[in-house]
Amino acid sequence: MLIHKMKRVNGVITVPGDKSISHRAVMLGALADGTTSIRGFLRGADCLSTIDCFRKMGIRIDEDGNGSVTVHGRGLNGLSAPQDTLYTGNSGTTTRLLCGILAGQPFDSSVTGDASICKRPMGRVTRPLSLMGARIENEYCPLLIHGTKLHGIDYSMEVASAQVKTALILAALYADGETVIRETEKSRDHTELMLKAMGADIETCGLTVRVRRTNALRPQDITVPGDISSAAFFMVLGSIMPESEITIKNVGINPTRTGIIDVMRQMGADIRISGERTEGGEPVADIRAASSRLRGVEIGGEIIPRLIDELPVIAAAAVFAEGRTVIRDARELKVKETNRIRAVAEEFTKAGADITETEDGMIINGGKPIHGADFAVYGDHRMAMSLAILSQLAEGASSIDDASCVDVSYPGFFEDFYGLEN
Repeated sequence: MLIHKMKRVNGVITVPGDKSISHRAVMLGALADGTTSIRGFLRGADCLSTIDCFRKMGIRIDEDGNGSVTVHGRGLNGLSAPQDTLYTGNSGTTTRLLCGILAGQPFDSSVTGDASICKRPMGRVTRPLSLMGARIENEYCPLLIHGTKLHGIDYSMEVASAQVKTALILAALYADGETVIRETEKSRDHTELMLKAMGADIETCGLTVRVRRTNALRPQDITVPGDISSAAFFMVLGSIMPESEITIKNVGINPTRTGIIDVMRQMGADIRISGERTEGGEPVADIRAASSRLRGVEIGGEIIPRLIDELPVIAAAAVFAEGRTVIRDARELKVKETNRIRAVAEEFTKAGADITETEDGMIINGGKPIHGADFAVYGDHRMAMSLAILSQLAEGASSIDDASCVDVSYPGFFEDFYGLEN
């Protein structure tokens, strides 16, 4: 796909629903006693994989095609043994969270995904689950999960991962005794908020989550806010394009997800928040990004879990910032849809960017002219969108080898992207 370059961008957009919340709304709705209504559901490929898996376990899920989904929950013990392998496509969230739910079921199951998922490590989930008594064969897909009785554990997280934490929380709903999960750094807490609203026996204090066996979950009416990970591309676009301004409406600004706002402001970006409110227990606001002179910064430590998915597009912003940007403590990027540290370094270098891959991140010397190139995106939706942003200020033509992968998290991205040109 040839990337069309725009001279300036202006306008107001609404990005699709939050992917993390959409996944969890379907999963927990399926485990609730009764009907959960979801508005603003992300109809991306990953979230549709979650719907498909729960339908295979006997859950009726109705869709209207416009983001409204109704999940007819059958209770914590209402899932049926799937007749087929549960196929999760490209969704690491679906794969890892299912491990937590399926570990405590009274039946066996198998889970697999596409070629990318089969290369992503699942041991980070299966190993702590095994401490609870879970019996899961293999550390890479396909996973064979033998449902069994579980018991609570006191577990200190090895990595800051909301997926690992959530898998343990979901398993703890079925476990005897109390499960204590201790985080090294605060990761996104959508699961804890949603479970609390649904009546689960769960408490959070700082970096510690305590969960006890739960007998029933109450169904909810859930409104999914716009995904800040999708809004991030437009925050960067509005900041780097001359004479430009973009407002993104109804974006979730959960504090565990707003690292992108903090870093962009630290870089000197003109980012403004307005209309702050709470919807369905999640903070929501409108975000405006306007043309700015950016400067290099250091990014690392406890902020990394709050912006891990946004680091590729932050790297694009750093290319156009004056001075050096250092990203560290981001080893988690290596086990995403692709090794995003290597992918960003290799593809940005094609455009002439001064970027060096490190063991846990990258170093970017910004403010230098770049040129167009034929980019590979490795089937990674966030790489495709980040390279589309990078290409806007490159001299000459650019292309990406796979535009369709954006459907994982943002169907219609390029329509919204080019709709801002004026």
